[in-house]
Amino acid sequence: MKSLYAILVTITLLSAGCSSSDHKEEQNGNDPDVPASVTLQLTDPNATAETKALYSNLWRIQEKGTMFGHHDDLLYGRNWITESGRSDIKDVCGDYPGVFSVDFAEIMDDRSTTATLNNDRIRVIKEARERGEVITACCHLNNPLTGGDSWDNSKNTVAKEILTDGSATNLKFNSWLDKLAVFANNLKDSNGKLIPVIFRPFHEHTQTWSWWGSSATTQQEFISLWKYTIDYLKNKKQVHSFIYAISPQLDQQGTVDSFLFRWPGDNYVDFIGWDSYHGTNTAAFSTNLRNLASLSQQKLKPCGVTETGIEGIVKNGAPYDTYWTNEISIPLSGKKVSLVIMWRNKYDPSHEGSHFYAPFKEHSSAANFKMLYASPNMIFSKKLPNMYSMAANTIVK
Repeated sequence: MKSLYAILVTITLLSAGCSSSDHKEEQNGNDPDVPASVTLQLTDPNATAETKALYSNLWRIQEKGTMFGHHDDLLYGRNWITESGRSDIKDVCGDYPGVFSVDFAEIMDDRSTTATLNNDRIRVIKEARERGEVITACCHLNNPLTGGDSWDNSKNTVAKEILTDGSATNLKFNSWLDKLAVFANNLKDSNGKLIPVIFRPFHEHTQTWSWWGSSATTQQEFISLWKYTIDYLKNKKQVHSFIYAISPQLDQQGTVDSFLFRWPGDNYVDFIGWDSYHGTNTAAFSTNLRNLASLSQQKLKPCGVTETGIEGIVKNGAPYDTYWTNEISIPLSGKKVSLVIMWRNKYDPSHEGSHFYAPFKEHSSAANFKMLYASPNMIFSKKLPNMYSMAANTIVK
């Protein structure tokens, strides 16, 4: 039965790959390698050449497939921490993820003076860039009013205080942005060029759990906070290496409009992200993927699944060994979605917990993950085009 299932999955993947290729040829006539011209608009018109080039490729790569990413993949894994060159994904399939996701919060907030991994964060970002991979960053910032963590939504005045010029909270938040700006403006590759980052602050802003979420801020307060942050970084601090990504969380089946709840405006969003912890509700995931891709085409902004996965990779309490083909590669096939990022594998060498979302070397889903790796629509590091050279027939303003 298992062998028959594997054959059916393989046939499905091959069929999906062929369909995608055929569709591309139909769109481009006799020369499928020459895409139609497109003009894209960044939030920051003064973005560096490399940032504009990355943005052009985030748009174009949707025509070829979806880049696979993993949060903190190069920083630590299930059984190791801060080992240069190490990756749980590479341990399984022999290749690095195409996208490396990291958190900038400990670089910015009051933890920056005591955080032990910041030097390693810089190191692995530079290593990923040298291989041509894409870097994206979320930001689990502490609460600048109460001193609590990201999940401290006990006060509904945080955004108001941040936006009150000269208040203690405003000054503290600005100092955090100042530290981020210094970091970004000194984050350079081996050629001395600034490293572009897809930066997604205030993620899952549509949910209630955070101090910037829907239970602690009104829609207008959140929008003002978003605009204030972007304007401060690009205008006051001259950060020109960021692509700004919004990332609502939507776990149940929604509509195109579901992605626009608390939307700060087209001029303040570059990349349409989406955090999805839908479990095994594959139908909802597939529908939402179609809606996300539709919105992306409508607004001419690349899109991606910025967080997803199942903690422990289980289904009904048992290991879900066919998760990768059933729940990731097949639903994504044929969708114009730039990237999909699995959440992190917590360093837990004694395996006391199950806080992991990607396979590691001895995990029972590793064989199925190799099938995902081999599927034509999934893009890892070795299959990446030059993401930092302007894509053909693409203008970015």
